[in-house]
Amino acid sequence: MSAPNSTLEETRNAPAATDTPVSKKPGRKPRRGFSSIGTMSPTEKWMRYVLLVVVLLICVGPFLWEFSTSLKGPDEDIYTDVPSFFPANPTIDNYIRAFMAVPIFSFIGNSLFVAAVGVTGNIVFATLAGYALARLKFRGSKIVLGLLLASLILPGEATIVSQFLLVSELGLADTLMGVALPGMVAPLNVLLMYNAFRVMPEELDQAGVIDGANAWQRLWHIGVPSVKGTIAVVAIFSFIGAWDDFLWPLIVLTTPENFTLTIGLQYLAGTFATDQRLIAAGAMIAFIPIAIVFALLQRHFFKGVEEGGVKG
Repeated sequence: MSAPNSTLEETRNAPAATDTPVSKKPGRKPRRGFSSIGTMSPTEKWMRYVLLVVVLLICVGPFLWEFSTSLKGPDEDIYTDVPSFFPANPTIDNYIRAFMAVPIFSFIGNSLFVAAVGVTGNIVFATLAGYALARLKFRGSKIVLGLLLASLILPGEATIVSQFLLVSELGLADTLMGVALPGMVAPLNVLLMYNAFRVMPEELDQAGVIDGANAWQRLWHIGVPSVKGTIAVVAIFSFIGAWDDFLWPLIVLTTPENFTLTIGLQYLAGTFATDQRLIAAGAMIAFIPIAIVFALLQRHFFKGVEEGGVKG
């Protein structure tokens, strides 16, 4: 009887389970100044704002400085040791002088023609090619896609000689159509449209097939309405590329009447002296159409950026 009594006494004297502290594995505390997932500390928020301001100054600073220079008068020195960002006496005389020095309206018309052909060609051909690669099954589609990816590695200067020979053989040298022809479809725009069509649900095409729609009808009634944002992205990229291009029009065009705006503005630079105020005004004039196009399509532009993302 002694053994059971001793066992009972030891059980009574044993500490309760709740009194024993549960050993926990020491966790990693968040570093000071950084918050856990899902929240943002004030320090981290200020760091992000500072970074955004720095990036904004790097991207927008040169443009604002150019705009400020275009508004400075001839009596204001722009080469001082401590330059002033704000013009002392703002004036638009530099813009008037730029319009009087060169036929800017004629150059703008030429650039608009080249840009219109480039934008139309990229929208049509990139959409057709992207839809065919993403939604239609045919032999060699992966090879075509690989060639498009490989073409992005080559710089434009590597093929500029062959492009010029082709344009010359077609009799399009020194013409605006010869300038616009090589830029009517870009591999990058085809890949953008391919990615936009690729993320579309397969059920949409299957429903169209069940209803008896052919490939053209599925493209026009199902595909195009679903990728309007990406089409806007392609339009903006094509317009900026055609409008800002300088090297290719300089090679193709020889007649001053056919010059685009980027080439025509070179007349603003004098042989013996150059007025940076006048050149800055010409740069601002060339920038205005790009700003207008982006302002009109910015809503669709950001929608197109979302269309190209991965959807879960």
